[in-house]
Formats: sequence, C-alpha cells, structure tokens
Amino acid sequence: MIVTNNSAIYKAFGLTISSDFPLPELHELPCCHEDHVHIVIQKADLSQLWNTFAGQQNKFAVKDNTVMFQLPDVGTFCIQGGESIRVSPAEGVDPNKVRLYILGTCLGVALLQRKTLPLHGSAIAIDGRVYAVVGQSGAGKSTLASVLLKRGYQLLSDDVIAVTFTQDNTPLVIPSYPQQKLWRESLDQLGMEIAAFQPLFERETKFAVPVASHFYSEPLPLAGIFELVHAQDDQIGIHRIKGLESLFVLNRHTYRKSVVASLGLSEWHFNTSVRLLSRIGVFRLQRPTTRFTAPNLADLVLSEISKM
Repeated sequence: MIVTNNSAIYKAFGLTISSDFPLPELHELPCCHEDHVHIVIQKADLSQLWNTFAGQQNKFAVKDNTVMFQLPDVGTFCIQGGESIRVSPAEGVDPNKVRLYILGTCLGVALLQRKTLPLHGSAIAIDGRVYAVVGQSGAGKSTLASVLLKRGYQLLSDDVIAVTFTQDNTPLVIPSYPQQKLWRESLDQLGMEIAAFQPLFERETKFAVPVASHFYSEPLPLAGIFELVHAQDDQIGIHRIKGLESLFVLNRHTYRKSVVASLGLSEWHFNTSVRLLSRIGVFRLQRPTTRFTAPNLADLVLSEISKM
C-alpha cells in the first residue's frame, strides 16, 4: 500500500492507519510505523469511477469487495478490501463533515470487509469486562455511557464497536478513540457546558466530547449487550433476551448492516453472531421518552451486571 509524504499515521480499532486527511481524534503514531499500515486513506478524484461503478447518486453501491457512496455537498467515498479508503471531497465542504464519514461509515465498512464485527453503540469497561449499549440513533446510548463514565468506568468505543475473537473463542472489543458524540439536550441534562465542546460540524446540535481521561486503550472481553429502546409507557425496565430474538438484536445493530449481503458476508455474519451469543448475555433496556432517566438506567445496568 502506498503511503504519501503528506500522510500521518494513526491507531484505532487495533489497526494502523495512514491518512492524507488529519484525524485529530485518533492516537497519532511515529512515522516509523508506516511499514505496518493496515488501512490507507487517500484523497482522490473518484468522479469517473463513481459514474461507471454506481451510475446513481446518493446511494451505496457494492461490487465484489468494494463499497462506494456519494453524499451531496460532502463527497464521494470508496472503501476497498478493508485496506483502502479513497475520498473525493465536494468543493468547499467542511472538513469536519468529511472526517465524520471517514471515521464512521468508511471505517465501519472496512471492519466488515476485514471480517471484524462492527456494532452500533457505546462500549464501556466495567470491572475488567466490556458491556455494549446498542440502539437506534437517538436512543440515548452515548448519554447512558456518559453517566457510567461519570461513575468512574471507562470508554472503549462510541458509535462503532469492533468485536473480534481470541483463539479460545473469547469475544474481544478493540478500542477505537477517546471521544463521545452527545446531543445538546444530553449535555444540558448532564450539566455539561456546551461552550466547552465543538459541534461535529457547522450548525450541528451534536457535539464532540473528548474523554481521554476516561478511555481504556487495551482490548477487553465482551461480556454483555444492552439494547436501549423507547418504552411504550412511562416506566423503565430491563429483561434478558434469548434465542432468535438475540440474533435479531445483533442483526439490527450491526453497523452498516445494509452492505453485509452485498459483500457476500451473510453466512459469516450469521456464524459470527451465533459464536458471539454463545458467550455473552443480551438484555433489553427500556426507557421513557418523557423524562431524563439515564442515571436510573445506569443503576439497572450495574445491578444486572452484578448478577451475571
């Protein structure tokens, strides 16, 4: 893989990443690591490739082990073989917005291509093991994780959780980088000053929250998954999920699951999910939408963990 003179070398998800784009969220490595690069991120003109490869704008396109997508006013992205990410930014685009998609969708797809299971959620280290909080966008995953950090626990990942296995079949979460993404409402509820944080990009009401002092930088065993959902009533609650429903949970919260079948990874994804579920517990955590209950939910999670 070609590393250009303008590239910096970073570490995330257990991978060494060379990037033409500054990625200040990630841990930067000395240039001597460039011989061991796993993923190269480069700026490129993808206009001709997109026209022949996709033929349509504003959608994902998958061919063999290559994924492309284009977003108006952001740019065109190409992820190939889990080793190459090429980006053609739109003219005048906010670099922060481009970086969001590099660190999110692009690296999430690259993990899939490398057959590392990416889950959509937050991963917290509690007493030597990891517990993942998964859910749909806006469910409150990062807010609950932030409450747990305030209680002295540590973050391994926010947004994309990379899960792999040891030789003895133990599931491991590989740390990403020390940052959370929190909505303005969550910052208000948590008593955090908005002025102290940068919006993810211009006019965005979601903010980048550095958590370097609460970050755990080594892989840890994954022991449980909590699916956070909105309750039908005003009550909070928790219950264990088993059987097929737990498989549905993993499928529902696989990051960028829409490309799994197109990449020919359906069988791998199913087998990996079964392998994972044989070693961990899965729970559904219900929260009302009418009031702030993150501290109560944290109590429920910690109580359930103490029983496991």
